[in-house]
Amino acid sequence: MQTALDEPAEWEGFSRPLAGRDGWRECYLAIEGMHCAACALTVEHALALLPGVDNVRVNGASATALIAWSPRLTRPSAWLAALAGAGYGALPAGDLLLAAPRRQAQRVLLWRWLVAGFCMMQVMMYAVPAYVASPGDITPDIAGLLGWASWVLTLPVVLFSCWPFFSTALRDLRHGRIGMDVPVALGIAIAFGASTVATFDPTGPLGHEVWYDSVTMFVFFLLSGRLLEQRLRDRTAGSLEALMRRLPQTIERALPGGGFERVPVRRLVAGDLVRVLPGEIFPADGVVTDGESQVDEALLTGESMPVPRGKGQLVVAGSHNLSGMLAMRVERIGEQTRYAQIVTLMEQASMDKPRLARIADRIATPFLFAVVAAAAAAAAWWWSTDPSHAVGVAIAVLIVTCPCALSLATPAATLAAAGALARRGVLVRRLQALEACASIDTVVFDKTGTLTLAPMALLATRCRPGIEPARALALAGALAQHSLHPASRAIAAAAGKVDCIATGLTELAGHGLRATVSQDGGRHARQLRLGAASFCDAPARRHTALGLEVHLADEAGWLAVFEFDEALRPDAQAAIEALRAQGLSVQLLSGDRSVSVQRLARRVGIEAAWGDCSPEGKLRHVSRAQRQGRRVAMVGDGVNDGPSLARADVSIAMGQAVPLAQAKADFVVLGGQLGAIPLLLSQARRTRRVVRENLLWAAAYNTVCVPLAVIGAMPPWLAGLGMALSSLLVVANSARLARLPAEH
Repeated sequence: MQTALDEPAEWEGFSRPLAGRDGWRECYLAIEGMHCAACALTVEHALALLPGVDNVRVNGASATALIAWSPRLTRPSAWLAALAGAGYGALPAGDLLLAAPRRQAQRVLLWRWLVAGFCMMQVMMYAVPAYVASPGDITPDIAGLLGWASWVLTLPVVLFSCWPFFSTALRDLRHGRIGMDVPVALGIAIAFGASTVATFDPTGPLGHEVWYDSVTMFVFFLLSGRLLEQRLRDRTAGSLEALMRRLPQTIERALPGGGFERVPVRRLVAGDLVRVLPGEIFPADGVVTDGESQVDEALLTGESMPVPRGKGQLVVAGSHNLSGMLAMRVERIGEQTRYAQIVTLMEQASMDKPRLARIADRIATPFLFAVVAAAAAAAAWWWSTDPSHAVGVAIAVLIVTCPCALSLATPAATLAAAGALARRGVLVRRLQALEACASIDTVVFDKTGTLTLAPMALLATRCRPGIEPARALALAGALAQHSLHPASRAIAAAAGKVDCIATGLTELAGHGLRATVSQDGGRHARQLRLGAASFCDAPARRHTALGLEVHLADEAGWLAVFEFDEALRPDAQAAIEALRAQGLSVQLLSGDRSVSVQRLARRVGIEAAWGDCSPEGKLRHVSRAQRQGRRVAMVGDGVNDGPSLARADVSIAMGQAVPLAQAKADFVVLGGQLGAIPLLLSQARRTRRVVRENLLWAAAYNTVCVPLAVIGAMPPWLAGLGMALSSLLVVANSARLARLPAEH
């Protein structure tokens, strides 16, 4: 298997070229045997030492590794051998979710949990009499029978349900390291071993006290925490998983002689004609050649309402055909599609680690050494007084100090928040940016392409006496539909279908259009001019708060003026108001003329606005604000905002295609909805609050429980219950972030 992966045909299938590094590639590996933060560090270390391997990032939550490597210097068999030497298995994963071994491991974990739960209930039933009975109520033979029954029922838990803890702990010890499962496995082994000795020899040095109920309950709750963590990942990754698995396996492709055949999607090439039936997913980017339908692009753009698509319109891979059958000409396939770009960004984001998570990874190993040492010291202290009590104290210390809650505090919250944002069309490219986003106090917007849309909007029509605005617009539309000038296209769009015909049309650069316009079946014709004021003999310019003016004139002179301005995004004003309601300072920077920038700022309610800004000027503005102590989020379209996006504390890219190529953005708003900006900042603050709650709880739990365990005031069963419940509380608290507040 390993040698076969060294063939170019194989590794080219599960890796892709690395942007910016000629000859280098990157790929994902599904790691087998990872259970804790220490495992992630071990895997990173094992791979990073190999020649030709660079930039190793391991995600412990998803058990995956992203590596950059050079085919000239190394081969996949070397990675797998290095991981095997460290005690881990690995398989190439085309994406993070299609690794079959992980799915199998999830099913086995469920069975381990069910066995532990069933046996725990039976053992607890046998343990209750010992807790409630008065001395002498239970005869020795009945007590022995209950002990033996509990021992038999605990065996499946230790041999089957506990296997993940024991196997991981043995692997760690074999390689001279301590992972999170080492104290867990030691606690279980000591508790079961001491209980077994007491069952076989009730009069021995360890006495007759047994902890079968503590063992089974601890294992059950520990596995419950892992199952809940797994379910949380599945739930919060919801839209990410749906998107990554969204492409169909097969599609109907047109045959040269007519008709269609169903072929695998991977066999499509640019130029193929395919048929997408209602309910199917588009397999590639392309242009509709026939049919009309409603298309759901929510997972790609965040737009919740279906959009109409018909002949000549673009469709993108991963979107969902809802109503009618469409024929489309394939233009881009595979990694060239916008879908593939989004998936790549999602994969990269999922491998990112927030700063607090990296800190937790670093302190995990020293902390675990301290846990084992504390358990040994506590047992030695109590041994001379009561060996049985000393064993119980050691078990309690090992169990209660397991840092599961600490290791889950940050990643569980950030993954939940990222999944919720993805369902609203906000792609989190760096998880650690959520932490920075929570402290933002200033939001700086670019104008063109960010607050405004590409087409201009017709805001007012003024006519000479006796001319109706609708008739003037229809006459202008007859000329404008023959021009590609942005103002002409705006007039044509506003006029819609007109009943006038323009002939003999001439377009004079810098001036406008001239043509003969016929109406009423050709019975009435007139010479019309459409364009600049001087070209149309327009009256003296009036003061106006609007932007561009386009005039219309006939043989008698000036006829009408159409006043335009840039079209705001529909939710621009509401988004600005929402940001100000959060107490944020909102600013506008643009390379456009200052008068246009100030006019737009007044329309949306932005008080601080600057125009005539070069990319260098935007960068200086952001840097100056940061020197003044501001925490700046920059929102741009990725065209000329690269330097300021890179400099800002948080960068947010808007739009459809350009932002996906903007490597400096922390967040990408896929559908371009400005309402996602206040939502993002609000969610980041909620995430920070939840992370702090998680860390505070984990710290408080250890501060209170560790001393109690050391002095012998906490029995093993209570230690196991406390440790498991602390992890469950952290995961459940983080799960609140998977749902956005109702007002959004």
